[in-house]
Amino acid sequence: MNEIILGGNKMAHLLAKLRNVKYEVINQVLENDALVHAQEGLFLEHLWQNVDDENEILFLFRINDIEHAKSFIDRVHSQALKENPNVNLPKMIYLK
Repeated sequence: MNEIILGGNKMAHLLAKLRNVKYEVINQVLENDALVHAQEGLFLEHLWQNVDDENEILFLFRINDIEHAKSFIDRVHSQALKENPNVNLPKMIYLK
């Protein structure tokens, strides 16, 4: 029943929440990384700034495969943490 109400397509998504970064900065990063993301099956659909907390940015990717996306994000974030243990990384929420 819910599939009919919601449109019928159960597509996987990745919601990312990031704090203490300017909207313009993360927008540019996501634009620069769009090709790599697409090659890994992640397609940016939305980018928002929280109205009640301007220090919080949320962005939504449509993803082809949850496990592949998790593996890719884990690799990228692990490398970023090796380079800078204090790097500001988003909280990732995988949705299906």
